Amino acid sequence: MLTVNSLFTEYVSDKGAIVKAAQDVSFEVPEGKLFTLLGPSGCGKTTTLRSIAGLEKPTAGQIEVAGVAVYSSQKNVFVQPNKRGFGMVFQSYAIWPHMTVFQNASFPLEVGNKNYTAKEIETKVMRTLEAVELAQYRDRDATRLSGGQQQRLALARALVMEPKLLLLDEPLSNLDAKLREKMRFELKKIQREMGITTIYVTHDQSEALALSHEIAVMRDGRIVQRGTPREIYETPNSEFVADFVGSINFVKGTVKDLNAPNSMMVIDTEIGVLQAPLRSGFVVGEQVQVCVRPEDVFLSEEVPQLAHNNHCHGTVFAKIFLGEVLDFQVKVGEKVMMARVHPSQMTPVDHPIHIVLDPKDCIVIKGHA
Repeated sequence: MLTVNSLFTEYVSDKGAIVKAAQDVSFEVPEGKLFTLLGPSGCGKTTTLRSIAGLEKPTAGQIEVAGVAVYSSQKNVFVQPNKRGFGMVFQSYAIWPHMTVFQNASFPLEVGNKNYTAKEIETKVMRTLEAVELAQYRDRDATRLSGGQQQRLALARALVMEPKLLLLDEPLSNLDAKLREKMRFELKKIQREMGITTIYVTHDQSEALALSHEIAVMRDGRIVQRGTPREIYETPNSEFVADFVGSINFVKGTVKDLNAPNSMMVIDTEIGVLQAPLRSGFVVGEQVQVCVRPEDVFLSEEVPQLAHNNHCHGTVFAKIFLGEVLDFQVKVGEKVMMARVHPSQMTPVDHPIHIVLDPKDCIVIKGHA
């Protein structure tokens, strides 16, 4: 549905320096899917979104929607933003304060290129307001809506034109934590039910994991990894991706053996010898890091009975009660390991404890931190 090919977008900063915002960005988004551009501030994700919208003019590349080019440097094509037929929701909702909910949602239909009858506008607006659960507030002043309701109204205004593509730029970032979590579910439900192809930009990895069919992690203007939320979280391809998407332990080590039984590799690490699933591209003697998520670190006060060697002995350094989980810091030699466990784990600080790591939960990546 959407194809972005070898996109480069550069601009001159206030200080006169050339900013290379998007560098050789390529991806495809199938119809009806939600694709997220995820990364820290300044990584190029918003510039890429604005280039798709036509609000930035790229320096090279091609952008096609449903097989039609809206930008092509080679063919000298640049379709103006208002001619692309895309819906867009920004970080600031830009709700018209002097209009009612209905008037805000109907505004794009009234000023657009097509001439709709009053009945057609009524039908389209109410169908959209019902989809975002705002129909009962149609006559309410927009300023009297809550933050979450204003966010849904901005979404309704973008959806009412039945756009080919919906572009969302950090749409939940102005909401408080609890409402943001609720809106993730509502946004996912609306997107899935309406089947609208969506590009979502965020720096919030939880949002990306919760909403996306596919994620592209960006850094310094480039996509460094693409995959499903589960692939990005469970098999990061670099230290940057592993560290950016969720909490993780990095354990320094050296590859010791690539021919262990059960397609395992053996790594001599700072917390002891560990086994991990064999990955291509490694050689014996190479410096690596073993990555393990805190929720995959198992703690036991008793000596565990294991079929593998991923076991070490440490001391509880600190712990934090978070309600549904307990975060432990366990010191193994000079290394502090993070573990996220059930609150029933009662081992006191300064007491000995055993750490067990299932080999399948250990991810080996190249290099040392």
